[in-house]
Amino acid sequence: MSSTASARLYTPELLALAVELANVPLHPGLALHGEARSRSCGSVVTVGLDLAPDGTIIALGLRATTCAVGQAAAAIFVKGASGKEVAAIRQTRADLEKWLYRQGPRPDWPCLAALDAALDHPGRHGAIMLPWRAAEAALCNHDAAS
Repeated sequence: MSSTASARLYTPELLALAVELANVPLHPGLALHGEARSRSCGSVVTVGLDLAPDGTIIALGLRATTCAVGQAAAAIFVKGASGKEVAAIRQTRADLEKWLYRQGPRPDWPCLAALDAALDHPGRHGAIMLPWRAAEAALCNHDAAS
């Protein structure tokens, strides 16, 4: 990646998002846990969730062992996940994948525009998807227990 392309990808906004993860640590007391790993780079995101009786997310924590783009994506996930229903998480994951492959519009999710430059970096797409995939894994654990 050239230094110019890198500068466009690693914007101050993206880097600021990446450091926000310190505010949402993963706690073992959260009821549901899921993990996702990128096949392309080995990055890992683990998500912990608590759900309200109506199925909305009421608490979450996250651990990301990934590049700054993946960390920013995890922070973006956190910004929009609280209060969301399971179906909304799953739909956003599907819409996000379409957007990354330029097969649909950017999903309606807070701060997602900070990842616009990543569209031109397919090697980062897997890291961007990790928080949503980890949340789906956690929700699958809930579905299996229900």
